[in-house]
Amino acid sequence: MSFGSVKQVTMSAEEFRLFRDMIHAHCGIYFREEMKYLLERRLAPRLSLNGLEDFTAYYRFLRFSPARARELEDAVEILTTNETYFFREAYQLKAFSEEILAELHERNSRRKRLRIWSAGCSTGEEPYSISILVLESGLFGDWDVEIFGNDISRKVLSAARRAVYSKNAFRETDEEQIRKWFEPVGGGLQVKEEARRLVTFGHLNLLDEQMIGLVGQMDLIFCRNVLIYFDKDAKKRVLRVFHDRLQPGGYLLLGHSESLINLTSDFELMHLKNDLVYRKPFLEDLS
Repeated sequence: MSFGSVKQVTMSAEEFRLFRDMIHAHCGIYFREEMKYLLERRLAPRLSLNGLEDFTAYYRFLRFSPARARELEDAVEILTTNETYFFREAYQLKAFSEEILAELHERNSRRKRLRIWSAGCSTGEEPYSISILVLESGLFGDWDVEIFGNDISRKVLSAARRAVYSKNAFRETDEEQIRKWFEPVGGGLQVKEEARRLVTFGHLNLLDEQMIGLVGQMDLIFCRNVLIYFDKDAKKRVLRVFHDRLQPGGYLLLGHSESLINLTSDFELMHLKNDLVYRKPFLEDLS
């Protein structure tokens, strides 16, 4: 018997295809052929954890075991990348804070209600950045404001709810904002309650139509650097969801490497002073 050696389990091309298609059907994330090594490396520890010898046995486990739902959720969590930081893509946020918020304030002034969705919010830096900018605008002091953040990973949502961050999360945050909106807690910095109270989080798969139906109408949706993990069909499904959830004239803000070209014509491209963004047309614009 050999002690101290670890059996290296490899994933065949056929096993990769089975896992890729299962994950794609579950949540829309699509792994290209060159990403086989990533699946193999990140999923290999799940085999021994579940007492399985190879990836074929693990695939069968994910298909037929009574514990398959939670294990598939754990597998997707392991495979997704969740790197983010506060005030990412600053000039888009400048357009949001200096142009879009003023327009939404004027448009919704009668009902005094603002709803913003951070889709794929990861550990929460984006929705808290949005909350801080809404508060700094000074426009919504007596309004009903809600910023909703969702992710498919329960682990990152747990971190988002704690709202405690290390130094790496503040690479684009100036010292004045840190002093004003964060306080030291247990070796990190926690978002102050004033900014936290505007934000709620929920576990949500963007392809789960039943759960999406519980999301209300939004004035603006941030979905930045999320669609890059989806194939074309899944992107179209998610964009239909966003179009349905947005109020007429509502905004969709994507990552700067993302575009709706060849995906949908349901949104119009708006040229603001600080950035290009997408907007759901007003009803009268559709005639």
